[in-house]
Amino acid sequence: MASSSFQLIIIYFLACNFFIMARISTSCYTSIFGFGDSLTDAGNLVHLYPPDRKPRMYFPPHGKTYFNRPTGRCSDGRLIIDLIAQYYGLPHPPPSLESRDGRNIQARMNFAVVGSRVMDAQFYEKRGIYDGATNVSMWDQLDWFKQKLPYLCHNPSGCKKYLESSVFLLGEFGGNDYKYTFLPGKNASDILPIIQLVTKSIASATHELVELGVKTIMVPNLLPVGCASAQLTFYQSSNEEDYNELGCLIWPNEFASYHNELLQKELHRLRELHPHVHIIYADYYNAAMQLYRAPRKYGFSKGALVTCCGGGGPCNFNVSAQCGNFPATSCEDPNQYVNWDGFHLTEAAYRYMTKSLLEGPFTYPPIKRPKFSQFRKPKHRTLELEFS
Repeated sequence: MASSSFQLIIIYFLACNFFIMARISTSCYTSIFGFGDSLTDAGNLVHLYPPDRKPRMYFPPHGKTYFNRPTGRCSDGRLIIDLIAQYYGLPHPPPSLESRDGRNIQARMNFAVVGSRVMDAQFYEKRGIYDGATNVSMWDQLDWFKQKLPYLCHNPSGCKKYLESSVFLLGEFGGNDYKYTFLPGKNASDILPIIQLVTKSIASATHELVELGVKTIMVPNLLPVGCASAQLTFYQSSNEEDYNELGCLIWPNEFASYHNELLQKELHRLRELHPHVHIIYADYYNAAMQLYRAPRKYGFSKGALVTCCGGGGPCNFNVSAQCGNFPATSCEDPNQYVNWDGFHLTEAAYRYMTKSLLEGPFTYPPIKRPKFSQFRKPKHRTLELEFS
């Protein structure tokens, strides 16, 4: 009996180790880090507010689809960074401000903050552009990361291996840099130089991560902002020529496309300087545009231009009643909508985008894939992309 029990223990031990090794072998990365704005923030803005005040994304119905509670994410569920992490068998990276002063440091982290811009507030104030949402810039987030780095890896050799086996998502950045540039009545000659400075700064931040030892960096471009419900409301026009065949505003999409073109050129220049580093251009614009072009093909029965959570109006976006604030209300099934709250997308939309980025044509060069996809088989048409 003792011998038989011992054999069972050995078999169990070997089986467990085989499972663990198999799990590890399916992943290309051991950790993930994120930087960016509201497309990536997992709750940092909440920690920047006073204890007696909370931003609207901290209230229902945010988080209703996946987390069953608000987490500080600007969506009904997971964001692209969460889905990328799960694809590689990694836990969701938590907001970095949950672990201040080096306490509770985890081997993955999300430094993004809602409202973050590439350039700091002083840069815009000198140009007469003001935004009270947040004073956290891309460079502030990089500084936070460098401050935590000694807690993440305790010696230079360990740090080198750690950074080389991690994937970094640097963005999306830029959307908030341009958000208020048109409101004070700026003209194109004022704005175009800002785009050049923003894209060069994103490239400089990418280079700084490379200098620290990072080997894989995904740098997203801008979404087609002319299709966002908020932009369609802010800049609605009686001139039909201002809209494309999808109902999106043409000029904001052209503006985003110009940013994306410059960013792609900057990243190409960096790849030539660092041929052994995986600098990946993540094409959020076209990954999302496929959903705007044919929403019903992907199961979005309510279309792409109407917001799930909002306060009324032609696109169900009302700046005075935004999602999370009274009297805004939420749709019953966010999986039928592309747009969540006027600015951000639903988890269902992010799932399709993530699939297109990681397994489709919208990353250049293509990102490494695990040996076995972490995507489940489809359950039904409107939830084609579920994650394990």
